[in-house]
Amino acid sequence: MTGAVLVTGANGFVGMALCRYLLAQGRRVVGAVRDPGAALPACVERCIVPEIGPDTDWNQALSGVGIVVHLAARVHVPGSGNGEALEEFRRVNAYGTATLACAAANRCIQRFVFISSVKVLGDGNSDRSSYVDTDIPLPVDAYGRSKLEGEEAVAAVSQGGMTAVILRPPLVYGPGVRANFLAFLGLCDTAMPLPLGGIDNRRSLLALDNLVAAIAYVLDQPGAAGGRYLLKDGEDLSIGGLAARLRKALGRPERIWQAPPRLLGALNRIGPLSPRLKRLTGSLTVDDRGIRALGFAPPIGVDEGLARVARWWRAR
Repeated sequence: MTGAVLVTGANGFVGMALCRYLLAQGRRVVGAVRDPGAALPACVERCIVPEIGPDTDWNQALSGVGIVVHLAARVHVPGSGNGEALEEFRRVNAYGTATLACAAANRCIQRFVFISSVKVLGDGNSDRSSYVDTDIPLPVDAYGRSKLEGEEAVAAVSQGGMTAVILRPPLVYGPGVRANFLAFLGLCDTAMPLPLGGIDNRRSLLALDNLVAAIAYVLDQPGAAGGRYLLKDGEDLSIGGLAARLRKALGRPERIWQAPPRLLGALNRIGPLSPRLKRLTGSLTVDDRGIRALGFAPPIGVDEGLARVARWWRAR
């Protein structure tokens, strides 16, 4: 495909890694950022977009662009489920996405890649069945609902010359990770015994390098057009297994012990801890056979992904 690749959120956790990857492929990259002083990889062409919403003017950013990768979003905030929060999420993730998609279609952009989230399908699978690409979306929070509305907006304007691809990653980890995974990483880098051995859950995770490779893959893949694809690493882990692998990557003794079910149940009933504990111990797995059928395979495994984030943690 001809023209530059516009990456929104180019200075973010995923955006920085994606820009470097695309530059290494020899592509011309335009990075849309809010802050004129935001750090970007060398050779990325900076474009200032002060705010993403229904009134954003994308004409300058789309000039000379052939592909759009829309990463910028209002990120998930646990507990944001009221009406006011939903409108705040919608402004960026739904209305802002719709405005960009319409502007891209009007300029005959060849491909629009929207990075959505597994949260559009739900918040976990208690029956041990993994989410699949064709599942009916059932978002349970404001973030998931706004991302689903963003998906629908992109699909609605990609009926003509512009083709769209929607990717739905689960939890993404890697160098520069923040939020819950960063806190968990710090917990694993201690000598404290962790009572996670008896938790029989499964989580699908996605290494940053695997997400970036998947995005780059679908930019030029004809068969990906119109698809909505789930992504993950090559295997799913229990929370105890993840802690053990992380501690190995960090050079720490494993020290994972099996807590009595009664103790875990008591912790689960403590109000302030309950949401964090549910996210930690619940199951959320996905089936990525859809994108694998296109010929894509994650380039690194879980152990290498965890080793890379551990090296970054140590280098901090």
